Amino acid sequence: MNAVAPSDEPAAGSDPATPRHVAIIMDGNGRWAKARHLPRVAGHRKGIETVRTVSRAARSLGIEVLTLYAFSSENWRRPAEEVSDLMGLLRHFIKSDLDELAREGVRLRVIGDHTAFAPDLVDLIDGALARTASNTGSTLVIGLNYGSQDEIVRAARKLAGRDPALIDAAAVEAALDTGDLPPVDLLIRTSGEHRLSNFMLWQAAYAELLFVDTLWPDFGSDALADAIRAFHRRERRFGGL
Repeated sequence: MNAVAPSDEPAAGSDPATPRHVAIIMDGNGRWAKARHLPRVAGHRKGIETVRTVSRAARSLGIEVLTLYAFSSENWRRPAEEVSDLMGLLRHFIKSDLDELAREGVRLRVIGDHTAFAPDLVDLIDGALARTASNTGSTLVIGLNYGSQDEIVRAARKLAGRDPALIDAAAVEAALDTGDLPPVDLLIRTSGEHRLSNFMLWQAAYAELLFVDTLWPDFGSDALADAIRAFHRRERRFGGL
């Protein structure tokens, strides 16, 4: 089969522009803490600071959509104490940063099924989504209880009643959690791991992949700028010549 480039991607061979959509697998919080003889939660706290830094840097660089893999559907397998710590940090982030996001015109989005969280956290997330829904600046997407395989299964269920002849790649894409977002241009994973870990498998079909050794708590605005420069050096063909 011939691969078809998404319709809103730049033509092959065109001058690279700032990526519209950057996605990041934020990895390495635990190793950052371990190297400093600190509890894992200290690494997660530092990771939240990096989220602030990188989201602000993305806005200054003109990135339209920033997607961050915060809590996967597999993270429930972690010790209950660590899961509780992560939920507490998520609560704190929303309460402390929502005003800034609203003021900066950032639209907050969630991919995954956050309704599996505690009711008070669900209400907090829903309130943040509602408050920023009409913002027209950049979009910050947070993956919460997200797994790409589950997302694709849910999309298939949405399409199950349709005439099979009418189900094409565009229909599947529209049924995904990211259906109203531009395709991922650049996907970054920190900490030296070289796998996608069930993150945006469909959306990354034509993304440029960048794996960096930097642990997430040490990944700042300069590192993001370096990643964008690396993206500019790539030649994107989308299956063509």
